[in-house]
This record gives sequence, C-alpha cells and structure tokens, in this order.
Amino acid sequence: MTGFADLGYARVDTDREARQGLPEVVYAPGKQPSEITGIVTELLARSTGPVLVTRLDADTAAQVRVPGGDYDETARLLVWRPAQPRPFRVCIATAGTADWPVAAEAEAVCTAIGLTTHVVRDVGVAGIHRLLAAREDLARADAVIVVAGMEGALASAVGGLVACPVIAVPTSTGYGAALEGVTALLAMLTSCAAGLTVVNIDSGFGAAMAAHRLAHTAAGLR
Repeated sequence: MTGFADLGYARVDTDREARQGLPEVVYAPGKQPSEITGIVTELLARSTGPVLVTRLDADTAAQVRVPGGDYDETARLLVWRPAQPRPFRVCIATAGTADWPVAAEAEAVCTAIGLTTHVVRDVGVAGIHRLLAAREDLARADAVIVVAGMEGALASAVGGLVACPVIAVPTSTGYGAALEGVTALLAMLTSCAAGLTVVNIDSGFGAAMAAHRLAHTAAGLR
C-alpha cells in the first residue's frame, strides 16, 4: 500500500485522515482548476471527512467541477462535507477590522473541520478596555486564536489573560515599519507571555489547523 494516489500532476496523501484526523487540504495558488477538480475528486472518494481548498479566488472556484462545494469568498475557502460541531471551543480575537480577512479564514476553516467558534472583533490594545470587556468570552475558550498586525501586541495581552493555549497570527496590516507583518511576527515570537504558538504571516489556515491538533489530541484521537 503506497498511502497516496498518483495523479501524475499530484500525489494525493490518502493516509492523512488516518494520521491526523482530517484529509489533505488543497492549497489552490499555482494549481489549474482541472487539477483542483481532480485532487478534490480523489479526496472525496478516498476519505470521509471534510475536504477543503484554501486561498481560492472566486473565478477559479467557479471553474472547479465538483458538485456540492460551499464557497466563502471572504475566507477564500471551498468546502465539501463540513464536519459536525465538536465541543472544543475556539475564540478568534482580532486586533482591528483590517485583520478580518485573515480571521475569516481561521473561522471558516475551524467551522468546516468541526470546531466550535466564537469571534471577538476589534479589541486591539489601542483601546485596551475593549479587550477587557471580552474577558469572559476569552476565558470560556479551549484555545484562542489572536489575529493582529501593526506591532502585534494583542497576542501578548491575551496571553497574559487566559490559561488556555493561544495561537497568534501576525498579519500584514500596518504602515511602513510594520514590514508587511514581520514586525508583528517578531513581536509575537518574543512575547513575554510564555507559551504562545505563532504561525506564519496572514495564515488563518495555519492557526485553525493548530487548534485542530489541540482538539484532536484532547479528544484522545491520536
């Protein structure tokens, strides 16, 4: 048994669901609609869980010839067979409205794979009272995804308020010295709130998958 299906242009990881609890996720950029169609078709045939295509623009999504998919234009996500909700609770907190597209990806992926989500929007540290007003929402979560650009300070503030895992997503939001997310990334990596998990710039998907791994392990499914 090879554990993958060789389509010529892609080797689809058919063992991913058994290893990690979810089928392989398809990253759209660089792929032709026909290639996405072929990979999705194979995944639907060889797995039982949700099948996701990420970073997909609306025009390309319309050319994917697999029925039953649900497209979210803001999150740029195409989903088949979304999972039933699980009790693992993820709170997604954004520093500002400009961070929402990245947070939307995190929320949509979390929802598609069955995590229970709650969103707290626009609670950046420039008005710290807004964050404190959401403290109970944060405290009820099993994990918090913090999405922030500029100097990335929200991740440290949340990390100091909650006991659960905090997954920080730096965004490319900000003026010149924000360096398109590098400043927020470095700030989150050097946070004095110990134990933060930091994913790549603008990677709402990466944050959602980190939350999935936590939920998968907490449920004893590894």
